[in-house]
Amino acid sequence: MSTHQATILWKRTSPGFFKGKYSREHTWTFDGGLTVPASPAPSVVPVPYSNPACVDPEEAFVASVSSCHMLTYLYLAGRQGFTVDEYQDEAIGAMAKNEKGVPWVSQITLRPRIVYGGEKRPTPEDEARLHHASHEQCYIAQSIKTEVIVQGHPHS
Repeated sequence: MSTHQATILWKRTSPGFFKGKYSREHTWTFDGGLTVPASPAPSVVPVPYSNPACVDPEEAFVASVSSCHMLTYLYLAGRQGFTVDEYQDEAIGAMAKNEKGVPWVSQITLRPRIVYGGEKRPTPEDEARLHHASHEQCYIAQSIKTEVIVQGHPHS
């Protein structure tokens, strides 16, 4: 099987480390060379020690789950003879506290809107089956304990 690498880099840029008064901005560099500015969510670490313009780990996690589901859906739809022209998802991750009182992303709701082309169009049952299979075959969804809901397809 394959491996996947990311380099996370943070550097202290001010005194005040022991008082918690330091920027948490950092970068994520992926094996293809792309570097993404990252920061904790301002809801977790207030500005100026976070930067809302950066990607935070929680939203990256939600995007990762959504992206994996979409890529699997596109593959499976194509194999079934359905042409997907556009797939858009405005996914939402919800935080909760676990039994120990520690916050975690307990639920991700995917809200895909799919535009099909071609002659063959999926029925609602076809779409439900494709979403279920996409969830079952998505590498990321199979790697997490977070509940993933596909809006409009409760059995996914």
